[in-house]
Amino acid sequence: MARNFCAVDVGTRSVRAGVFAEDGRQLSRDVVAITVHSARASHGEYSSEQIWQAVCTAVRRALDASGLAPSDISGIAFDATCSLVLTGGVPLGPDGRDTIAWFDHRALAEARDCTATGHPLIDRHGGSMSPEMQTPKLLWLKRNRRDLWDALTRAEDLTDHLTTRAKGAPVRSACTLTAKWAFAPDLGGWQQDFLAAVGLSDLSDRAGLTDPIVPPGSRAGGLSETSATELGLAAGTPVAAGMVDAFAGTLGGLASAQDPAATLALITGTSNCVMSMTPDPCAAPGLWGPLQNAILPGHFVTEGGQSAAGAVLDHVLASWPWPDDAAPPDHAQVLARLEQLVARDGAAFGRGIDVLPDFNGNRSPLADPLALGVISGLSLDRSLVGLCALYWRTAVALACGVRQIVDQFEAAGHPVNALTIAGGLTRSDLLTQLFADCCDLPALRPDAPDTVMLGTAMAAAAGSGLYPDLPSAAQAMRRGVTRFEPEAAGRYDRDHAAFRLMQRHRADLRDLATG
Repeated sequence: MARNFCAVDVGTRSVRAGVFAEDGRQLSRDVVAITVHSARASHGEYSSEQIWQAVCTAVRRALDASGLAPSDISGIAFDATCSLVLTGGVPLGPDGRDTIAWFDHRALAEARDCTATGHPLIDRHGGSMSPEMQTPKLLWLKRNRRDLWDALTRAEDLTDHLTTRAKGAPVRSACTLTAKWAFAPDLGGWQQDFLAAVGLSDLSDRAGLTDPIVPPGSRAGGLSETSATELGLAAGTPVAAGMVDAFAGTLGGLASAQDPAATLALITGTSNCVMSMTPDPCAAPGLWGPLQNAILPGHFVTEGGQSAAGAVLDHVLASWPWPDDAAPPDHAQVLARLEQLVARDGAAFGRGIDVLPDFNGNRSPLADPLALGVISGLSLDRSLVGLCALYWRTAVALACGVRQIVDQFEAAGHPVNALTIAGGLTRSDLLTQLFADCCDLPALRPDAPDTVMLGTAMAAAAGSGLYPDLPSAAQAMRRGVTRFEPEAAGRYDRDHAAFRLMQRHRADLRDLATG
């Protein structure tokens, strides 16, 4: 009897649910929007209840679209952004807000204080604690929202919150804890001395850190009666421990690589994540890791990334001074026109415009959350071609940033022979080819429609018991790839040189401003 699995992926602005066959084929998919509240720059909040309702809607509709019965689903797993869910009697904000978004940078001062401890854990975060991690966010909460802190009964990654709600009992994934919390398996687990040093010695009681910790892809429990009814699935359906979304995408992508240890996974979306998964640890300034057993047992994950990627392209579209009497184009329309313009002019299209895309700080390799975006070369052009030029040059800048991260991996002794590439930006052949050309590496785009959900389906299959472990599930469910070869070595060398020069100039200007 064939077995099928449900995967749920909660991104920055939407929930996606899919039904997968035991060989990794995606049978159906549904998407439901969620609301992110961003009243202040670099702040973001959600309602976890709204997210859960979106999850339930997406799962029910995906199941209906698959034509399967609830009893045909043999397992479910969740992945999500590393947003922080806060449970207590006091809300974070109106509209049921109780979740700080992953990209929220309100905890800049607290991140600096964490870095100043010099604790060995800081080395696991590239030498500088990011405000996107959970410890500085919780420290901010204690310092600035004492009412909420005193009422706090749980704090958890969004992935773990969804898993806990699904099974009706608390559990945490080793992936989320190792990636985003003060937890390091090879250093003994919870780093209580670090938490005490930053003033969070009471975090264990406040956040519920004594919950069971299970590896990703292991069975965490079964669907509770209540959750099963809400999701439209059968009570008792196995629930597997999930992963942070980029980690699920890394599993789904690298499973198809011929040489996973020498391949980086580029997961594109609102942000970009560049991930390695190797048997030996890899560490470098500005890279997060090595994170032991964060995806597969016996492997280390190292992560670089850009805090804003698709979000920068969204911003370019939203801020373009389009005439009031004209409907602004969307991404698909701009990309369709770009196909024609780049075919005509080649890589030189739009040159004269240069961009630093750090609109929400630089995660890697500079580890500078205060970095800002820069655009040089704008004119008064308000035409579609002018918009296309800025959009293209911003995409080139994002590719140059990925190339810089690849260089950082190689400088740390990690050979890179290819990129697996998945996510929103790769729906365009033009942008996929851009990453291959700029990085001078083959780009392997998995044929799976959604690589992140595929990785989560692999976790669901392993947790169901169909496969003995997560590596076996990944091998059984992996899909083929479409290979994009770099077309001309050195085509973007000039752009990468300009990119690095602008970074130096930005640093010089900031020194002048603060000196």
